[in-house]
Amino acid sequence: MRSPSQLERDRDGLTAVIEFLSAFTLFLMILTAFLALAQMQMGSNDPHLDRLDRSAVLGLDRLVADEGWFTPFVDGEADPTNGTAAWHLEDAETLFEGRVRPGLVSDGRLSLERVAALSKVTESGFAAGLGLDDELDVRLRIESLDENGSVVEVLFDGGTDRRTAESSSRATRLAVGEDGLVRLSLEVHDGGRAVAPLVLTELQPRPLNGGPEWFELHNPEGFAVELRGWSFHILTRTGSVDHLMLDGMVSGGGVAIMTGDLASQDLGDATEAYDLGVEGLLGVGLVDMLPNGEGTLRMNWTDPLTSRPAMMQQVSWGGDTGHFMTPGESLVLNGSLPSDPTSWRVATTPTPGEA
Repeated sequence: MRSPSQLERDRDGLTAVIEFLSAFTLFLMILTAFLALAQMQMGSNDPHLDRLDRSAVLGLDRLVADEGWFTPFVDGEADPTNGTAAWHLEDAETLFEGRVRPGLVSDGRLSLERVAALSKVTESGFAAGLGLDDELDVRLRIESLDENGSVVEVLFDGGTDRRTAESSSRATRLAVGEDGLVRLSLEVHDGGRAVAPLVLTELQPRPLNGGPEWFELHNPEGFAVELRGWSFHILTRTGSVDHLMLDGMVSGGGVAIMTGDLASQDLGDATEAYDLGVEGLLGVGLVDMLPNGEGTLRMNWTDPLTSRPAMMQQVSWGGDTGHFMTPGESLVLNGSLPSDPTSWRVATTPTPGEA
């Protein structure tokens, strides 16, 4: 049995310990809040990396939460009354002009139609639809798996490569597909945006029967690529003709044809087509803009943050290139190095619209 004085000392000691621990906990809470507001690091926690982790997890959650939603814009204003969950049925231009929140799950399963429709969405539009910050880049990869977890097919792969980033975070999720399990991986980066590799794949400077001059661009990426900032330059012995694109896009995996006359152009399987005859870059009939003899077609991209153009690709014909075309023939890329003249050949049968 303890005396009353001993019990009183034990109670006072316990009270002092509780008061000390409470005060110390309050101090740590105030210190943590201060460091968070000041964006300072305490221990192993980095607020910047935590933000990347949250962005990757929340972005993937939204991607597989439901079917998604599309809100059109009319005269620069959102029109939510005409919004629809069937965003995958809209064309690329409509999706670009509005705001799409991509969702890939319908009736509890991953919708392959919605996965395929991601090719009509730009990377920036995809990231904005998921609520990510403007300065963040993304890369999405979707793979179908067999019963052993091995990859059977890559359903989608597009976005900025993480090698260009200073830091990144990735979230992975399994979902039920139409034929089994599907693995989705969403990477979020904070690095400089890599330029999507649009590729000049074919051109025809000498069309038959007064047809239009044309060249085509292939987008090997999964996401659509916005054409704003891309410019085309035709170089001849006597001068040059230039045109800067201010709008338009090339769908993921698609081919866009730039033509001198859209009405008479054979589009083949092209996903997009743009009339550059009205811009004075390409000719039709007796109007000759791409030189029949010796010439060069150059493609530049201008970073809107620096306004400095960078040459992305060029192709030359005539002169000492060894590529001479007669009327009706075209110059086709058939190698992996577009800058190498040996990667091009003269084709007697042009194939506009084919990747």
